[in-house]
Amino acid sequence: MTKRLFVLAGLGVTLLALTVAGLCIDPPAIARGAHVAKLGLLAALLGISAAVYFGSVLLIQRANWPKQTIWLVLGVAILLRLALLTTPPMLSTDIYRYVWDGRVQAHDINPYRYIPADPKLADLRDGTVYSHINRKEYARTIYPPFAEMIFGLAGRLWDGVTGIRLAMLACEALGIASMLWLLALAGLPRARILIYAWNPLALWSFASDGHVDAIAVGFVGLALLLRAKRRNGWAGAALAGAVMAKFLPIVVAPALLRGGRFWRPTLAGLAVILAAYAVYISAGRHVLGFLPTYGSEEGLDSGSGIWLLAGLAELTVLPAYASKLYALVAVLIFTLLSVLILRRAAPENDAQRLCQDAGMLAAVTMVAMSAHYHWYFAWLALPAVVAPSAALLWLATAPLLLIIGPIPHDRFLWPSLIYLPAAGLLLLDLLQRRAASRRPQNPPGEMSCPLPSR
Repeated sequence: MTKRLFVLAGLGVTLLALTVAGLCIDPPAIARGAHVAKLGLLAALLGISAAVYFGSVLLIQRANWPKQTIWLVLGVAILLRLALLTTPPMLSTDIYRYVWDGRVQAHDINPYRYIPADPKLADLRDGTVYSHINRKEYARTIYPPFAEMIFGLAGRLWDGVTGIRLAMLACEALGIASMLWLLALAGLPRARILIYAWNPLALWSFASDGHVDAIAVGFVGLALLLRAKRRNGWAGAALAGAVMAKFLPIVVAPALLRGGRFWRPTLAGLAVILAAYAVYISAGRHVLGFLPTYGSEEGLDSGSGIWLLAGLAELTVLPAYASKLYALVAVLIFTLLSVLILRRAAPENDAQRLCQDAGMLAAVTMVAMSAHYHWYFAWLALPAVVAPSAALLWLATAPLLLIIGPIPHDRFLWPSLIYLPAAGLLLLDLLQRRAASRRPQNPPGEMSCPLPSR
């Protein structure tokens, strides 16, 4: 065991060294996108980091670790995040919009009302934040109300990139704490939190770039914990909080609603959503911000931004209805999977099955959506802590490849390195789940883990 601890510590130190090395590659040049070779070098370092991470995940699952191992895992996780806080955001400029929205709210202005370039907001502009805001000339903010509330709080407490980053790390800490508790409920070693805490995609997405998805991580983790503890209404409210920060987590709702637990979490979630939008309703129809036109800009409505359709378009001319047909098929597959999950009876202690179902729903959605940005995938590492699968771990890490695009305007060839393996692994996971469902739930010598008494 001592030897294994040394190996684990060595992997953690290696991951930290690779992260620091990445931070030394001229962060301002990478942030400006001014040096492709340096960005490629950073991508190579992140690829090596991913390999070290996968090795750590395999190791942490294949041994019985002493309780003290959790302090090693958390210590490395904290050092990694502190290191990434030492340089400006490198791989995205989205955080500057968060800072701007927080600043606008600190001046008691509804962030959905004006685009940043509006003359009415001229007094709030500076050279540090305003100049880095993307789409500032034509797009209102796209972020849901709960995210805006956190931006506003950060804007009042610490107007700047550091304030937003710390707010995102606090939300991430909520997710980590929830998963530590959930691991205990599942009867699994808490050292498995490494599966999320050392994930390089999550590290660079949140500690470095401060992406809003960290809020979703915190509240998805809380929702899973509350659902495992049978606090169904509160679980629905927590999931709604995640959805009001990043819409994507809505796809895990069937995992929370299975076993006949429907009305309480649904009503609680709807109440949270309505209350969140009510705070900003003075913006009228603009309360949805840039969202209605985002799909068009990203090529989702035309199909040009969808990986599979982009590949088919290389072979033949697709009909005008191709994207609608694709969406219909994707919805049908997701609906079928959801129905199968909703009909499944939940065991007494379903923490592991809960995370397995949530992870499957999230993975299917992300493959179908084929998002263009790496940080969209970081939240998938969360359910993998309790229920790791090859598809989930791949999708939670491999999108680091998206930080570079060797082929201009390519939506198929380079992304195929992510989505082809993901589709194969996802199919394998589905087949394994089907085979497992046909086996007896408690084979000889195996016992279910009971919930702790209250």
